[in-house]
Amino acid sequence: MTNSNELLKIIKNSGLKKGYIAEKMGICLSTFSRKVNNKVEFNTKQISSLCEILHINDDERNKIFFTN
Repeated sequence: MTNSNELLKIIKNSGLKKGYIAEKMGICLSTFSRKVNNKVEFNTKQISSLCEILHINDDERNKIFFTN
């Protein structure tokens, strides 16, 4: 389960728009929103892409995507 609050904080601090991030990931904004809000899970490729776009380090990645 994604830590939505932590991810949204990183998105906000990045200054990037959610639509831009979704486009760079190759998904539509509505799909991205569902994933951020835990309606649908991110797959490993999407997690890697998101980490690259937002410059999320390994510790942050684990905190956001791999803790319950």
